[in-house]
Amino acid sequence: MTIQTIIAKAVKRLKAEGKLLTPDFYAEAFCMEAKKANMQIEDCQHLAKFNEMLNKDLQKDLKNYNIKTMHEFIRFLISKLNRTNPTQCSDTLESETLLTKRILQVITVLHNKEASELAQKTLDLLEHGAQPEQLDQFRQRWVNFLTTYDDTFLQKLKEYGNVDTKDLQKTIENLQLACVSPEDVQSVNLQKISKLLIASFVPSIASSVNDTIASLSEKIQQNPALLESVSVAHEIRSAISLRIALDKETVKEMVESIDGVLDKLSLRLIDMIERSDTSNTEIQKIKKELESYSEESTVNFKLAHKKLFTIAVALEENTQLLSKDLKGHSDEVQALSRKVHTLEKELEAVKQESKEDFLTKLYNKRALDEFMNMKEGEYKRYGRNFAIVMFDIDHFKKVNDTYGHEAGDAVLSAFAKILKKESRTVDIIGRFGGEEFLSLLSETDLQGGVIFAEKVRKHVEKTRFVYKGKRIKVTVSAGISQRSDHISLEAAVNSADEYLYKAKKEGRNKAEYKK
Repeated sequence: MTIQTIIAKAVKRLKAEGKLLTPDFYAEAFCMEAKKANMQIEDCQHLAKFNEMLNKDLQKDLKNYNIKTMHEFIRFLISKLNRTNPTQCSDTLESETLLTKRILQVITVLHNKEASELAQKTLDLLEHGAQPEQLDQFRQRWVNFLTTYDDTFLQKLKEYGNVDTKDLQKTIENLQLACVSPEDVQSVNLQKISKLLIASFVPSIASSVNDTIASLSEKIQQNPALLESVSVAHEIRSAISLRIALDKETVKEMVESIDGVLDKLSLRLIDMIERSDTSNTEIQKIKKELESYSEESTVNFKLAHKKLFTIAVALEENTQLLSKDLKGHSDEVQALSRKVHTLEKELEAVKQESKEDFLTKLYNKRALDEFMNMKEGEYKRYGRNFAIVMFDIDHFKKVNDTYGHEAGDAVLSAFAKILKKESRTVDIIGRFGGEEFLSLLSETDLQGGVIFAEKVRKHVEKTRFVYKGKRIKVTVSAGISQRSDHISLEAAVNSADEYLYKAKKEGRNKAEYKK
């Protein structure tokens, strides 16, 4: 259907309805015919578009009045405007706003921190002319407060008296509390805390630190108020750190002592089995050696000493029976030999986990991690800065591929000797992994780290690396950082590693750092 057909039908409709051909009547008839023909005419959509702009109440009124034309729509709006009293609306809004402010002021003086803070923020918002979106946001915050508010904490007071959740003042008046001053309450709390803290200071493996702990415990017990002192807090942390360090060292010494005793015991047992006729004499020697680990020994390991001594006594009592059983059961002897072999492997694995790198004789990564944590503790406690230098041997894979892994190991060992020679006694150097090495330079800033890295780099560049008569050209790259430039130890190590990567990326045989 065309527009001309709709126009003709609209004119025909007006004649049939007895209406004059006016613009308003024509527009109404035209839109009816267009709607009937399912044609979307933009001029006929104005009423629907304006209807969408009204609020829901006005849309409902519009529907109830059955308004279908723009003429009726305009008359509806005019009637609504005529009934509106601007002065009354403004006065009502101002009164409601003032009432809201007074309610919020009352809430700010109530005994609920969260409600008081939210009320004050809402007051500030109203004072500065809030936007509708802001008002909606704060309305939601009040809804959240109302739905999540929990007053069950008042139930904890039931044992002291009647609790009235609607009258806080009445609840307080009903409480059966003794008169205790705030100072007394604080003192009681500090005494409880001090007792818990002192109870946690139990004797540790390292007995040498017990005097320090005892002195600190006595000081806190006599005056619990010292727990509020910053210096005492530092003293507690220092004592704990010292205890941990000494415990580790003591455990290491104990393990080494036990290893030594067990090694000797194993050797004597094997020798005893081979020469069964003199076994009683040999066991007597073992007992004497165990007895030599007295209380005056550098390592106080009474429990292990007691157990080993018990073993020796038992062996002495059953020497002849043990010899006969071992000689008569060769299969069992072989099984024991396999177990010994397994234990040797496990011992080798434990040795691999020690602090020394087996090839370069420098500290390994495990030891470096411990030293870095110690340096971090000194930095945080005393502000002692330190530099971190990471080295990487350039084209090391090419050395292995060209000359063999034995040549690579020789290069690593030679580079380790150069690091030892160029470093100070207070510096910590180690193999970080593969061909990477790390140096911790105590009491050294970034510039000092750069000087050290350049000395090592030039030394390597001038050194003749020779393996089986073949000269191997070796250079190193380095990345430097200092602890004081970074928020954490991890960030400082990562920075040195990033600058090392930059040095290798930009040509190798150079030292890179933050300039």
